Amino acid sequence: MDVRVVWRRWLARHDRVGDALPAVPVVLISVAGTAVGKSAWHEPEWLDGVWTALSCLPLVVRSRWPLAVALVTLAGGLTLMAAAPHMVAAPAASLIGLYTLASLGERRTAWLVGVAAAVAIGGVFAATHDESVIGGGSLVKFDFAIAATALGRAVRSRREHLAQAQARVDLAERMKEEEAGRRVTEERVRIARDLHDVVAHHITLVNAQAGVAHHLMRDHPDQAYEALAHIKDNSRAALDELRATVGLLRRPDDAPESRAPVPRLADLDALVDGMRAGGLPVRVARTGSPVPLAPATELTAYRIVQEALTNSHKHASATRVAVVLDYGPHTLRVTVTDDGRPGAPKGEGTGHGLIGMRERAVVVGGTVSAGPRPGGGFQVVAELPVSFSPAPAPSPSPSPSPNAV
Repeated sequence: MDVRVVWRRWLARHDRVGDALPAVPVVLISVAGTAVGKSAWHEPEWLDGVWTALSCLPLVVRSRWPLAVALVTLAGGLTLMAAAPHMVAAPAASLIGLYTLASLGERRTAWLVGVAAAVAIGGVFAATHDESVIGGGSLVKFDFAIAATALGRAVRSRREHLAQAQARVDLAERMKEEEAGRRVTEERVRIARDLHDVVAHHITLVNAQAGVAHHLMRDHPDQAYEALAHIKDNSRAALDELRATVGLLRRPDDAPESRAPVPRLADLDALVDGMRAGGLPVRVARTGSPVPLAPATELTAYRIVQEALTNSHKHASATRVAVVLDYGPHTLRVTVTDDGRPGAPKGEGTGHGLIGMRERAVVVGGTVSAGPRPGGGFQVVAELPVSFSPAPAPSPSPSPSPNAV
């Protein structure tokens, strides 16, 4: 580890030592200054060093009470300048106090104290050295006080700038993590919807066709064989769609279009044929003028029809189902109506199917309504935009009906 890093950490844990450190060079300079003669070195004035050390004593708590330390050191420095004009380091402790006040205190207070201290130091120096207040020595003392305050403010500004930059970096990291988590959640929910739709639909068909085969096996083996063939076809289709969906998790570097199972409305006839083979009569009607749809809209419409047919067959004991695709200039209206009785006799569902329908519609900017019909049966109505226009935020899903997977 870097020695400077270790040193800074140690000082951070021992703040009183860090506050007192600047006093060490001040005392050394004061003592060395008294040992310099006109022609040679001589014995230093140790008493001057003691007085300088005493004037620096308040610096030990400068970071805790910067204003009080600045005023006390200023008073001590002015006293030393008046009593011992020969001490070159007399105002040094006050300069450190001014710097500390400027770097830790308020801007207005720091400059008021700094300017007042500069005027006082320059005036006392001029009075004790028989010099004009605008003389060279007085102006140097004045400039030292102003420079100490300016340096403290510059350090304060730099610290604040670094803190703001670090805060922005931390915020960006948090937002990046939140966005990544949101995307993962959205992808997980989308895959869950696909898996639900694929499994619920195909397993429902397989179950229905297996029942037909079991019923016909003894008296009509040819028809039972045909039902078994449909079971084989639906099982293969389910495996293909499951493999494509799970591929989303296994091949993250592939292009999205090569990974996702994307059935379209052109595949609706095959879907309906499978339901008819399972014993559910389905009628499909298309009204309006068909227009090109966004791929997301086509997938959503297909999945909604698939889920509605699955619910009708599995939960509603329906004997007839009508699917209507109404093409408008800006909206595709999908209506699936059955004549069944919700929840009988095959039992209630979990409601995940209807939730999935609504989530799919919201993603593309559409809506779904579902519920029992006044005259009996169940109806699902979806309004989907022709072009992809996602909604700003999904609305809470209503409580699921009993007639739902």
